Amino acid sequence: MTIPRRRLGATDLEIAPLVLGGNVFGWTADRDTSFSVLDAFVAGGGTMIDTADVYSAWVSGHRGGESEEMIGEWLKASGKRDSILIATKVGMLPGEGGEKLAPARIAAAVEASLTRLGTDRIDLYYAHQDDDSVAQEDVLAAFGKLVDAGKVRVIGASNFHAARLKSAVDAGKAHDDLPRYHVLQPEYNLVSRTKFEGELQDYCIQENIGVLPYYGLASGFLTGKYRSADDLGKSVRGGRMKDLIEGKGQDVLAAMDQVGAETGATLAQIALAWLIAQPGVTAPIASATSVDQLEESMGAMTLELDQAQLDRLTEAGLS
Repeated sequence: MTIPRRRLGATDLEIAPLVLGGNVFGWTADRDTSFSVLDAFVAGGGTMIDTADVYSAWVSGHRGGESEEMIGEWLKASGKRDSILIATKVGMLPGEGGEKLAPARIAAAVEASLTRLGTDRIDLYYAHQDDDSVAQEDVLAAFGKLVDAGKVRVIGASNFHAARLKSAVDAGKAHDDLPRYHVLQPEYNLVSRTKFEGELQDYCIQENIGVLPYYGLASGFLTGKYRSADDLGKSVRGGRMKDLIEGKGQDVLAAMDQVGAETGATLAQIALAWLIAQPGVTAPIASATSVDQLEESMGAMTLELDQAQLDRLTEAGLS
């Protein structure tokens, strides 16, 4: 089956409706696993890989950049650079030039990312988090130099609130020589709605800003892995699931179970397909630590839920 593609906001980039998360590469996915997952993603019609310079600095003994290095090794070995779009980020890993979105930090960080990735360009470069210590015009000017130099094609914002995204876009509009954010990466899923729905979602639709949500599976909760307190010990993430199990999470899982019975789809596919169907969303991001897990997630790209099913899931998440 042909995978449909969607235009990413007002850019000239067209992507499949699922982005492969790269946070696990070089961390919970070793070289062989990472290469197998990346190969399978491209073979299955995937078009964009999402990573960041800070992945996976939170792991003891890691310094950040492990994911980019792994992807760079795969790009060199596979020869598939021109078959895939690469998205990475700056703003959470301190280093040469300072911290966060200091212009000197952006200039140094992009060179480090390009080197680790083994490429001459980044297709989508994000401000990984907002930085109110630097004027937004200065941040955009730093990104603009990268765009002008051909090192970056499109810029985006991750973890920005509505007011700050709007002021950044307004700053770009006010200066002809500054680029603008064309993509937003927010946290958004069936059980985490408030950070995106409402003003931020409306603004992205109004301004034709492409939305690529992360945590689409709510750290595994929406796969059905955690259904009771007895399941909390199944992984290191289990402790985060207690509030969901005791709150609206049970209602969401019940609605997903019903849709699964009607469609034959897995809960992971249903969660991602719901996101794909939301107004303003171009494609959710999902990572995978095995080819089987990847192929399951990719099934969401061709899963069409009817309006009654979408409404049922939406209402369950509001309870």
